[in-house]
Amino acid sequence: MSYGLGAYKKTSVETASKEQILLMLYQAAIKNCKKAMEAIEQKNIAKKGEYIGKMQDIVVELSNSLDFEVGGDVAKELASLYDYILYSSTQANIKIDKSHLEGCLRVLNTLYDGWTEAIKQIKTQTTTSNKSA
Repeated sequence: MSYGLGAYKKTSVETASKEQILLMLYQAAIKNCKKAMEAIEQKNIAKKGEYIGKMQDIVVELSNSLDFEVGGDVAKELASLYDYILYSSTQANIKIDKSHLEGCLRVLNTLYDGWTEAIKQIKTQTTTSNKSA
């Protein structure tokens, strides 16, 4: 059973578009942030560290993928937001305080919603321009 789920997840990532992968990364970061908050509430220090680590790995990957030549000011703003998430989540990990993660969660949700909307608009524009061509 576990093998089938792993194979399904691997296939879904391998066949996903860049946009879908971006959204999957945000979804995973959000999920791990929420789980870290729950672990703090349950005083499960080991799980807190595990989930924060996973979230930070994703944010580092998102940060490393920024292209400052193409993205310009948007890439700089995203880099600042990613730095904020990394700093705040580190503080949450050290201080065992979920309030630092609440800010991270707000930023991640805002970015996820923004990217979701941007991708919808691009797809709509592409579909419209393909129909008129």
